[in-house]
Amino acid sequence: MGHPAHVIEVDGLTKSFGAHRALKGIDLHVPRGHVLGLLGPNGAGKTTTVRILTTLLRPDAGRVMVAGHDVVRDPAAVRRRIGLSGQFAAVDEKLTGYENLRMVARLYGMTRRRAAQRARELLERFRLADVGDQRAGAYSGGMRRRLDLAGALVAEPDVVVLDEPTTGLDPRGRLDTWEVVGELVADGTTVLLTTQYLEEADQLAHSIAVIDQGVVIARGTADELKARVGGGRMDFVVADAADVPAAAGLIARSGAAEPVVDATARRISIAASGGHAALTDALGALERDGIQVLDAALRRPTLDDVFLELTGHAAREPGPAPALAGAGGTA
Repeated sequence: MGHPAHVIEVDGLTKSFGAHRALKGIDLHVPRGHVLGLLGPNGAGKTTTVRILTTLLRPDAGRVMVAGHDVVRDPAAVRRRIGLSGQFAAVDEKLTGYENLRMVARLYGMTRRRAAQRARELLERFRLADVGDQRAGAYSGGMRRRLDLAGALVAEPDVVVLDEPTTGLDPRGRLDTWEVVGELVADGTTVLLTTQYLEEADQLAHSIAVIDQGVVIARGTADELKARVGGGRMDFVVADAADVPAAAGLIARSGAAEPVVDATARRISIAASGGHAALTDALGALERDGIQVLDAALRRPTLDDVFLELTGHAAREPGPAPALAGAGGTA
């Protein structure tokens, strides 16, 4: 029997594609009204996990329960209890925004009257009412994304899976999406969020699981994960490029690791364990040596710092976002 407070329960989840083991024993437990941020580099196993949770892919082994239903034994029941917004907006461009949402509502079994009402409600909620009667093919990328997210909420599901939900959105669109997620959680909805925007996970997620190479390598709240990095970082920008080597040597004495030097930007960055005292010591040493400092700051670790330490590289890689993996993918 599963834990009654856990709306998503994943135990020992494995999945292979030929010789490639995409998932190697994933465990996830998400309570009601909770946002779990699922983070990881490209190819880590995030999208494979999402596809299994949403019944689009069968696991090789393990137990996966969503809203009290087994994804293998009762996939139809799972589908009735979830909403999914994938990496790319899945809308019918030949239909209007209103027709898209009404169609989804009818597929969920709503009456014609209720489907029409629900479609109009969601168009208002996502600031699409003024274009609701226009073909979705004429929408901007951000508008299509909002329409897709609205479609995921048509049936007021217990669980909403958001796979890279703000990809392609402008800052206003991202803030609108964050607001909607907050409203969902306030209503008791459970949200599984995958994202490469780490500030998004910091803003939205109650807890975070970091996946790399098919295993969960860290989990906890954003603050708990940041604590693993240490006390923060000190950043300095000196006025004269010729002073950078000497400045780096002086700053190293007040830091907790080797400094990172960007000679072109005349910037020195270093892990700091002594807080403001370490910053004051470093500035004093620089002043005594006659090195002019244009900027100095002490900042807390970010999730980007955590991600870099855990996986060895940044969360987002340059280039276009990858396509949603199909049954043979390894995302």
